[in-house]
Amino acid sequence: MSAPARGPRRARTAARLAAPLGVAAGLGAAVAWVAVVDPNRPGRYPACPLLHWTGLYCPGCGGLRGLHALAHGDLVAALGANALAVAGYAAFAVLWGAWLVRAVRTGGGMPVDLRAKHWWVLAGIVLAFTTVRNLPFGAVLAP
Repeated sequence: MSAPARGPRRARTAARLAAPLGVAAGLGAAVAWVAVVDPNRPGRYPACPLLHWTGLYCPGCGGLRGLHALAHGDLVAALGANALAVAGYAAFAVLWGAWLVRAVRTGGGMPVDLRAKHWWVLAGIVLAFTTVRNLPFGAVLAP
């Protein structure tokens, strides 16, 4: 009796990995772009409309500068630019790794089951971060 053909199994594995590896390729290209095109130099990226018109920092202000710093291995500068974005990058990396492992093992999708209460907690964290970074005592969170 002969061993089963490896071709169909490889095709199934490749199909399982297509989504997580496609996301990794797209994000890798985006990070490479931000690493090369410095957001600290004026005119490279559009200005934040909220900051421009109100002088208030949005929750994403400093996110590109933080990603640029991370791409160059400077965690301290990244945290100084936008600590919440850096935490989001780390959380996404962990979730992506879990997704990749799950895709290899079972062919399953992203292993996140967020309910309404999770979204409310996340919204509360973002709101608190945004509020504190715009107050005088929260200047350490401002980019």
